[in-house]
Amino acid sequence: MKTFSDFKSYNSYLGLPEPLDNNIDVGYYNPSVMLLKSDPVMVDFYRISFKINFKSKQSGNSNPITAVFFNSPNVILNEGWDVEPTYTGMYLQLSKKIIEEHRFLFKTYLDYGQHEALYLTEDEVQEISSVFRLMMKYYESGSQNFNVLLSYVNVLVSLVEAYYKRQFSTDPKQYNRIVSDFQQCLSEYYQKPVNQLPSVQYFAEQLGLTPNYLGDIIKHFTQKSPLENIHDFVIKKAKEMLEQNSTMNNSEIAYELGFEYPNYFSKFFKKQVGLSPKAYRTKLTSKL
Repeated sequence: MKTFSDFKSYNSYLGLPEPLDNNIDVGYYNPSVMLLKSDPVMVDFYRISFKINFKSKQSGNSNPITAVFFNSPNVILNEGWDVEPTYTGMYLQLSKKIIEEHRFLFKTYLDYGQHEALYLTEDEVQEISSVFRLMMKYYESGSQNFNVLLSYVNVLVSLVEAYYKRQFSTDPKQYNRIVSDFQQCLSEYYQKPVNQLPSVQYFAEQLGLTPNYLGDIIKHFTQKSPLENIHDFVIKKAKEMLEQNSTMNNSEIAYELGFEYPNYFSKFFKKQVGLSPKAYRTKLTSKL
């Protein structure tokens, strides 16, 4: 497997123009001069590809698609590719350095990792193409307009993230499965002894997703973040234990739930419920 750490070497391999900048690279695809078949490769930077009427020989789908493809650093690109030379489109490449220095400009989309393609409508293609033309204008004009170029990169990334949220709504069946799997993993978490609280990272790894990508899907369909869902579930379990296990003290319940310190459990419970675990149990007893 080939690994590429810079735009220049990757562009040379693919048959793309030499980049004008080491941190941002913008361009149009020309499949007639590009490498159409490759073994797996890995790049150490971010790539967003907009491909129009794209057809892969590996997909088994005879119909071409128009979609956005994304890869983040150190993720294998598509297990290689074998494509028809019939598509058009654009690409944006961003170094890790530019993301780190301007993180506030970029959305959670850049932390999605590898995921399914984003299918574009005709209106969205036109919108992206318009922004891309402006990006190319300032990209080719040199470093004196770098901040303007960076602003348009921010607009483009923001549009892509907005389109993903649109796709969450237009193709709910695919994403409802992820929500169901998350909820199933959550309900199974305490079916075995634990030594820590459940985390978003844990469930993302279980589902083969990145935390940000999982977070956007869960928030879209439940109106609560994964962490809020986790907190609700932990409180539900805590209430069940306080109600059903009268012989267990607060420390035992805290450790059973995965809290490292009992006092943290007490503070967490009071913040969520409005009562300390002791007061909650006392209130239950008085009702009985």
